[in-house]
Amino acid sequence: SLVSRDVECFRRWCCYSSWASAVKLRMRQRDIMRKTLVLVPTSFERRNLDSLLQPAIQQCGGTLRLCGFGPVAAAARTSQLIAADRPEHVLLVGIAGAIGNCLTVGTAWSFDEVVCYGVGVGTGDAFTVAGELGWHQWAGEDDSLKPPATAESDLLPLATCPAKPEVRQQNPPLQLLTCCAGSNCQNDVELRSRCFPKAIAEDMEGYGVALACSLANVPLTIVRGISNVAGDRDKSRWQVERALDAAADLAVRLIADSSLPS
Repeated sequence: SLVSRDVECFRRWCCYSSWASAVKLRMRQRDIMRKTLVLVPTSFERRNLDSLLQPAIQQCGGTLRLCGFGPVAAAARTSQLIAADRPEHVLLVGIAGAIGNCLTVGTAWSFDEVVCYGVGVGTGDAFTVAGELGWHQWAGEDDSLKPPATAESDLLPLATCPAKPEVRQQNPPLQLLTCCAGSNCQNDVELRSRCFPKAIAEDMEGYGVALACSLANVPLTIVRGISNVAGDRDKSRWQVERALDAAADLAVRLIADSSLPS
């Protein structure tokens, strides 16, 4: 009958609509997976992090790639990967050294901002960061795009996330310091702290990755496991595996909780 035929057509339309919706959802999920880029600086860190991060990355995180060791390689490689992959968000994961006693070795943190030490004039006690000299590391094609240079010119904000909310309520924000060479002794740490007294951890890639992301207008979150105290070169006291495990755990929770901003 005509009614039966209409009912059958409606049933088939519903089935097709459900199938089409499922396909669209799957395609959207696959698209999201391609739009989050997880970066790890070194092969050593990736060997320890890969098995811990891949399940979350494959489910909803995207791809894991190496960005290189040190700020120069990290900036160049990040720019290359952003141009190729066009991610909506970048997540940098690795180890760092604690400055002072704010962070405990073996824990992991996400940071609110990153600063750069080493670009400027002089060495040792005579070193002056670029911002204090009135120079911007990048002011755009038109210098009027930026306000007059200060030490804040060497600072880049990061995409914050709700990890460790009890700390997020504190002031100042969690600041990561990036340098070309890790601190070799306590004197190195003290010299760097004079320029950036708010810094509580030291790494060698964060600012380079952050600058590449800033130029591409892609938000960046940095997660670092604290493997040692900055300036302590006695590796018998380092806890690299524990730090990487903690960093992986925090990164996975951020990905799983959809805490990464877009």
